[in-house]
Amino acid sequence: MHVTQTPRHDDPLDVETFARPEQRRRYVAAMKRIAAERCPGTPVRVYVSAGPKTVNDSNWPRLLKRITEDLPAGVELLHYRTAFEENSYDWDSFAGQLDGLVVIGRSKRLGSRVHVLGPVARLELRSLIASKPVLLFTHNLGLVPAIDCLSQVMPPSEAPRLKLVAPKRWDRDSATLHAALDAVRPNGATGQEPDVIERAQAHLVAPFAAGTN
Repeated sequence: MHVTQTPRHDDPLDVETFARPEQRRRYVAAMKRIAAERCPGTPVRVYVSAGPKTVNDSNWPRLLKRITEDLPAGVELLHYRTAFEENSYDWDSFAGQLDGLVVIGRSKRLGSRVHVLGPVARLELRSLIASKPVLLFTHNLGLVPAIDCLSQVMPPSEAPRLKLVAPKRWDRDSATLHAALDAVRPNGATGQEPDVIERAQAHLVAPFAAGTN
């Protein structure tokens, strides 16, 4: 398993992960429980959370194709247009049917490691981060487990957004990614995870740390 590397003095973001070794171990163990408990033949549904600008872009089909290719074969990929009828958005009821979440944030430029989620995507992430694999889609790195990212809640306070920063030296051979993908692999596995805490200006490993809100 990869561990957090000592960052360069001139770049505190130059690490493989923003999670501590113990937090990563707990995450991998939680993902393994999900995988081990899934009954063979059980459908696996992963929701792609993206803002209207992304969904309406001409590159949207290509983006979905890439995410599909990065996920295990046989995963049912859902998004707003396929999951909800017009004006029928009911996330609380829908979220319980999901096995995982992929979030797509807004970035300043292609290949950036900084991604900003809008208020709705942030709430969708918060609802699943404690119990399901949540992955950030990045153009240059592919899917990155949210636990490995640095997070920061951003204004406005009445509708906060969430900034996720992917580690500069994150490795696609990461144990957290392998565990997350196994957790959404059909005929592999479903399960229960620990309670969690979201740290407003720390990062998303808190959901798998000990403690409660």
